[in-house]
Amino acid sequence: MSVQYRDVTLRDGLQLAGKNLPTERKIALVRELFSLGVEHLEVGSMARPDLVPTMADTLDVVAGLDAADRERVWIWTATPRHVERAAAAGVRGFQYCFSASDSHNRANIGRDTEASLAAMPDAISAASEVGGRVQLCIATSFTCPFEGVVPIDRFQAILDDPRTAGAVDVVVCDTLGQADPGEVHRRVALAKERRPELGIVYHGHDTWGLGVANAAAAVEAGADVVDGALGGLGGCPFAPGASGNTALEDLVFAFRPDWLDVGAFETLVRLGEEITGAVQEPNRSRARAGARSEAHGFPWVIPATA
Repeated sequence: MSVQYRDVTLRDGLQLAGKNLPTERKIALVRELFSLGVEHLEVGSMARPDLVPTMADTLDVVAGLDAADRERVWIWTATPRHVERAAAAGVRGFQYCFSASDSHNRANIGRDTEASLAAMPDAISAASEVGGRVQLCIATSFTCPFEGVVPIDRFQAILDDPRTAGAVDVVVCDTLGQADPGEVHRRVALAKERRPELGIVYHGHDTWGLGVANAAAAVEAGADVVDGALGGLGGCPFAPGASGNTALEDLVFAFRPDWLDVGAFETLVRLGEEITGAVQEPNRSRARAGARSEAHGFPWVIPATA
């Protein structure tokens, strides 16, 4: 499939992890993933460190990257002040996030959706002052842990809101991993129809085992980028019932980007094993489980001695 990949291990993947990675290891991981061929990375968050302590060193990670790497990374932000602080540290890719549902937005950000929308023009202006780019990131695009199914009219109203003008992409988020391929196709296609000038990123979780299928439906409907995390790490601290992101290993094994060969896949599997082990979290990648099977006649299986 013709699609690019964004690894979100260092933000969404780590925000619920029991242990953090050293800053130096995060910087090295950025370079390793870029060298493999992964096109984009989400490397941190401006969330309050007392609420999400694994994100406390986000700006230190940014400081350790060179200018070329900074052009390909994204930072989670939720307020104009977040954007201003990140911009001063050299960030140029800002993911401005809020939820389609008021209940989740209040739990996650501390305000209702309307307040986040009202502040978005100031966030875009702050990014523009440094030549930055802003993504419109719509969390709970499908379901909310407190309100249930999010009406598609609610999702469309955000897409149509003139205060989102100036964004470069829309990130359609299945925050809880409760969407099905048909609904993913429907809402991504709607985003493509309503905002044809924007790129579309699909951010999925694998709670109900449909992560790869949903990503495929998103690409079929017009998504340009899909998100994944090594080993299926991740989850939202304010979204009870959600499990990890769709595993990056599973996505690339299913879609076979041009940069993926057996060697690159093995490296990716090893990175996922290392990172999940380091933060003491389970590795949920199904492709990794297959790669470590006894079916050694299959070229994608990693030899037992390796």
